[in-house]
Amino acid sequence: MPADQTGQATAATSEALPQTETRIVTDGFGEVEIPTNPKRISALYREDYLVALGVTPIVQYYNPMWGKQDYLKLDVPLFDVTGNIEALLVSEPDLIIGAGEVDAEQYELYSKVAPTFRLPDDVLADSRKTLTLIADLLGLSDKAEQVIADYDTRIADVKARLNSAIGDEKIVVLRMNVADKSINIFGIHNTFVGEILYKELGLKAPAFAEAMTEGNIVLSNEVIPELDADHIILLPSNGTWEEESNAKALEEMKANSLWKTVPAFKNGHVYPVERSYWQTGAITANGLKMDDLLRLLAS
Repeated sequence: MPADQTGQATAATSEALPQTETRIVTDGFGEVEIPTNPKRISALYREDYLVALGVTPIVQYYNPMWGKQDYLKLDVPLFDVTGNIEALLVSEPDLIIGAGEVDAEQYELYSKVAPTFRLPDDVLADSRKTLTLIADLLGLSDKAEQVIADYDTRIADVKARLNSAIGDEKIVVLRMNVADKSINIFGIHNTFVGEILYKELGLKAPAFAEAMTEGNIVLSNEVIPELDADHIILLPSNGTWEEESNAKALEEMKANSLWKTVPAFKNGHVYPVERSYWQTGAITANGLKMDDLLRLLAS
């Protein structure tokens, strides 16, 4: 067979066969062999980064106690992470991406379904590093560079507008826990809000939040009168503020004499927000947080 005909036959054959090329990468547990160009991807609770890269995951993370990341508006099957692993097997992933919630035992289970990459802990607090790493796994590094460039431009613009609008006024994020009506305060090291609010946008935190070493803690009643917050972002741990139980809890909080001592409550600067994108620190979610901040503080 002539050389050119051989080349044509080889090309046709390779196109007809499934992709079998793999490479070795290092994840949070060691070396793992993954497809060179994975197409059917499950990124458990990290679907935000796939969406930012223009990739649709094959399933979406779901936990009955918390729900899913509604803001992504994905039309894909839900994978209940508290249920049977076989539900993921049915979706036939060729790459599974997980993070801190995937321990060694779960990692072993997921690895029996498909090659599994556990994101190293040292990238999880930085949305750019996480996006860059996931993009590398998918062969989309050029796309990631453009996404990050656009993201940086947006941050610079929003930072300038917020600084002009509120200057050094202090802002903090609180979460009302639906089950017992306790309140969590998110500190400057919280992976959901610390990077974007205080590091990237240069917003000021109340002294208590600034001194916190934990990501978030339950706020004791004794601390409330000392919470010198000029603005409060408030989210529910589950559901929406339109739900009767959450709406009632919010009204009770506003009527509480302790909370009335906080500047944000005195001045009507308490902002109930949609919970799902305020409880993640990823690229798409951070864009929605910036939309909220401009609407609430700089409009």
